[in-house]
Amino acid sequence: MLNLPLKKLLVVSSLTITGFAIPNAVIAQNRATPGQFDFYVLALSWSPDYCAKNGDRDQQQCKLGKKLGFVLHGLWPQHQKGYPANCSTQKLPSQIKQQFPGLFPSDKLYNHEWEKHGTCSGLSPVQYLALSKHLKDSVIIPTAYNRPPKPFRTTIKDLKNTFVSANSTFTTDGIAPQCSGSGRFLQEIFVCYTKDGKPGACSAELLQRSQKTCGQPNFLVRNVR
Repeated sequence: MLNLPLKKLLVVSSLTITGFAIPNAVIAQNRATPGQFDFYVLALSWSPDYCAKNGDRDQQQCKLGKKLGFVLHGLWPQHQKGYPANCSTQKLPSQIKQQFPGLFPSDKLYNHEWEKHGTCSGLSPVQYLALSKHLKDSVIIPTAYNRPPKPFRTTIKDLKNTFVSANSTFTTDGIAPQCSGSGRFLQEIFVCYTKDGKPGACSAELLQRSQKTCGQPNFLVRNVR
């Protein structure tokens, strides 16, 4: 975890594509103005679910024995309805990516996440990746989700309560799990933050989408491999 105050993370300038997608019901607003959004979503994908469907095509993330659990999908600026995307044509310099090794589970995510979401943050590339790392590292993963050797079942309510118990600054409205397979499997969780990087509430749109995608009475959390 970066032991830097958030304000320094946002001004520092010299810090050393998967199949995931935000739900289709949430509409992207291309070419929006950078920095104009309401809150952030930190998307933490459950790697075993992704690899169950894409393992043969993504050996960097899914090679047997890596045992990845929650991985960073991205840090996404959001509106209360919809989200901004592709806000500029600014590229992510390769030397900046090298300052954040292992931030994403695969190399192709760096450029994809910066171009689609980071350009809408109003931050420079290094500021955006530094904030992404800071927020990702600040999330305490509950014991049950820390590389489980066997699959287990849970519910939206129990998942939220488990994360709130492990992270005292979180609230249940600030966490929105997403499911795959018509609600049968945990796909990822959205953790919502204010624009200044403090835990906050997700929009009604995202919370409703969570209830819809995880609409089964319970869902399976796949084990790591």
